[in-house]
Amino acid sequence: MGSDVAERPVRIPSNVAWTAETIDRASSGDAFRGSLIGRRCDRCHGREGFSSSPSVPNLAAMDRLVIWKQLDDFRSGKRSSHIMQPIANSLSVQDSADVAAYYWMMPIEPDPADERAFPQPISDPRREAVAGRLINAGDGSRGLPPCQACHGPIGFVVGAPSLATQNSTYLLEQLEAFASGSRANDINLRMRSIATQLTDEERHALAESYGAGVAQSSSQTGK
Repeated sequence: MGSDVAERPVRIPSNVAWTAETIDRASSGDAFRGSLIGRRCDRCHGREGFSSSPSVPNLAAMDRLVIWKQLDDFRSGKRSSHIMQPIANSLSVQDSADVAAYYWMMPIEPDPADERAFPQPISDPRREAVAGRLINAGDGSRGLPPCQACHGPIGFVVGAPSLATQNSTYLLEQLEAFASGSRANDINLRMRSIATQLTDEERHALAESYGAGVAQSSSQTGK
């Protein structure tokens, strides 16, 4: 049957398809060359891959496939940022692989040269228990899987964004962006589906818990 209502075009969240060829391309970076290109990233992301601003992501030890995908999403406009889109557009596909390799190999231990914002304190200690339950067990009544199912029990796993050393303000902004749909580059709607189910308090609790570096001990609070 016909309809007077025009069908909405399908919104493709990302141009990245994880084929063997794509994975090989994203994994072929030269870390030394990436360190030279990455000098322009120091101002925001820090010389050691840790930002001094809690609203800017830390990139040290981030999985290279994750960084490569985000740069590609910025370049294609699938992820929006008036700062990152011009930068990503100035990089070739190989440049992106090189930068990703550079940050991937960076250590996360504190260094006298960095001015990292991480970790930030939790504003309310009760939020740690709220986050612990979501990280370890999720909420079956709402169909929410535990965060560790994708991001790992200590906030780090190959192939997913690292949360173990991420800034809390940045994490909160991303959860809110997924919840509102203003960020939509998650393949299969995974993060949008989860973020929209979380309450405002839960989003704050998760962001602050990971941002305080307490994800590794959350198993004790989530039981």
